[in-house]
Amino acid sequence: MRPTTSTPTSSTAAPTRKPRSRPRTGGSPAASRPVTRREPVVAPVERAEIVTDAAHDGPIPTFAELGLPEVLVAALLKRGMTAPFAIQVAALPDALAGRDVLGRAETGSGKTLAFGLPMLTRLAGTKAAPKRPRGLVLVPTRELALQVNDALEPLGHVLGLRMKVVVGGLSMGKQIDALHRGVDIVIATPGRLMDLIERKSCDLRDVELTVLDEADHMSDMGFLPVVREILDQVRPGGQRLLFSATLDKMVKTIVDAYLVDAVTHSTSLPTTQVSTMDHHLLLVHPGDKASVVTEIANRDGRTLLFVRTKHGADRLATQLRRVGVRAGALHGGMTQNARNRSLLNFKDGATPVLVATDVAARGIHVDGIDLVLHVDPPADPKDYLHRAGRTARAGESGVVVTMVLPDQVRDVERMTRTAGITIASLKVCPGHSGLVRITGSRAPSGVAVAEPPRELTPQRTHRAAGFGKPPAARTGRSTRHRPKH
Repeated sequence: MRPTTSTPTSSTAAPTRKPRSRPRTGGSPAASRPVTRREPVVAPVERAEIVTDAAHDGPIPTFAELGLPEVLVAALLKRGMTAPFAIQVAALPDALAGRDVLGRAETGSGKTLAFGLPMLTRLAGTKAAPKRPRGLVLVPTRELALQVNDALEPLGHVLGLRMKVVVGGLSMGKQIDALHRGVDIVIATPGRLMDLIERKSCDLRDVELTVLDEADHMSDMGFLPVVREILDQVRPGGQRLLFSATLDKMVKTIVDAYLVDAVTHSTSLPTTQVSTMDHHLLLVHPGDKASVVTEIANRDGRTLLFVRTKHGADRLATQLRRVGVRAGALHGGMTQNARNRSLLNFKDGATPVLVATDVAARGIHVDGIDLVLHVDPPADPKDYLHRAGRTARAGESGVVVTMVLPDQVRDVERMTRTAGITIASLKVCPGHSGLVRITGSRAPSGVAVAEPPRELTPQRTHRAAGFGKPPAARTGRSTRHRPKH
């Protein structure tokens, strides 16, 4: 008989959650929700408790002191994670206690473990029935789903929890097979998850803990109506954890409708400048821009370039390779295999330069990016912050550089002021000493380099998809009676 509840293994027991007063039915949430309420469903976000870095005086607590079970603490230590980040210190006690949490922190601050560790702790000890996962993580992009899986799957393994990435671009048949066998935690993009729900391959009525990661990006991509459909199918009374860099109007509607008595934890305001991140505006003549970009791209170190369009990304990557810079492209028009290949080549250092579009920006979670270059200035402050957040992650240092043509100066300066960024400007040309000082630029060799391999090997495909060590390669014939030589 399948259990209907699970008992957290944490030393902090989760309180019994009261049933929500609003009905949970399919269809339009607005149609099923009563017009009047005796009391608010959720405390207003403005009144919710806000915990900042400054609120934690004295020594940083350990993972064990925050209430995690010993087996998870040992697994974290084995992976080199000895002390929690600020957002984890702030959010873990309430999340482990079963409260709904609204988390706001800059990218690279440790949000994945802030929601992942409570989920793993709560779900440990019981198994999911076929087609009925018990934990759900909703993310906006395929790449982010794989990144979350990379971070949580090894920790879930030590607790005996099974996970599955459910996204477009990967085999739906394999996803259906895994769900039919039983998956404890599904990490999904909204569109593919709805496809599987409509095919009767996934039922969310047993989901005890739901996470919305990067909710603001899901809003920007138009996913919130689908997200609401999904949340209306999740088990009533379950725990909700929502993490977002910003709390715009659309995200707040989700908070008001689906989080109960939520506590807000914020390690920084969305416009706060990261102390380890330096920002620069490089003023260039239109005729010098291509050469300056090339010299910056040829620097030592992992470098991320942003452009407006997918065709611009492909074109710039090709131009860089022609002059000797090992560069790849990443954008929404690529196949999943090609996107995996580009990201893995970037992580491995085979192509230390990646040219990306804003569509791909939120899916790039790679450590060691020490320079972000806006080849094309971003359209608005939110895009600037999302792009810039690819560097200076988890306390590392980084540089963010924006190329500005004469007719773009006023708009770019207004945009950075709105983003709350203190930024210096410098007029440069190819070989300029200030350009070298800020970015480490250098002239390229001029000798063309080959394009990265178009396809991944089975082993690298397995790693790129976030599944760790690949299985043994298959030769197509049995090894049982293979003759010895």
